Amino acid sequence: MEAADTKDSPRGPLRVLASDVVATLLMETVIPTFLSEYPHVQLELVANSAFVDIVAEGFDAAFRLSDDVPKDMIALKFGAPSCMKVVGSPAYLKGRHLPVSPEELEVLDCVRSRPATGIPYRWEFEKGRKKISIEPKGAFTVNRSELALQAALRGLGVSYVPEKLCRAHLETGALVSLLDDWSSLYEGLRLYYPGHRLVPPALRAFINVVKTSELA
Repeated sequence: MEAADTKDSPRGPLRVLASDVVATLLMETVIPTFLSEYPHVQLELVANSAFVDIVAEGFDAAFRLSDDVPKDMIALKFGAPSCMKVVGSPAYLKGRHLPVSPEELEVLDCVRSRPATGIPYRWEFEKGRKKISIEPKGAFTVNRSELALQAALRGLGVSYVPEKLCRAHLETGALVSLLDDWSSLYEGLRLYYPGHRLVPPALRAFINVVKTSELA
């Protein structure tokens, strides 16, 4: 990009916070594109799924689902609504009973997820007006969605992961999704930043790159 070589090009540090999953997605196209177009910006991407006060911790911006964005922030919507998927490898699922309702997941080895501190996440399902929340049963627990995905790929059980994270593996057949008619949608991502100060040029440039990416 021609502007990257001019003295008016954005420069200086830029700190961005994202959940584990979003950070992984950003690494696919957004980060390489941004660093290529704006070489004078020193970008720091921090992956952390915990709730963080971005002002207190010195971040310029962060990504969250819409319901999790603090009310005093400016939030820009990126991405269409998505959903969570229950996935397993064909090898693991071969010869096993495939559940037709969330309650039947107890016959499978479920890879549980929970933060470093706290209780395991529950798996949420929705079909029409019916909503179900279950606590999965299984011998293996992880604290990152990427690890849950890898566990499913390696036949350790079925995992509950964001559709965007497992989409490519579903397309190749490396994973099979279960209970698709029970998938519940959640709102797309928001990129948010403090509203009490001017948007620095580096952040504005980053926002523009995100807008033209597959996250938008």
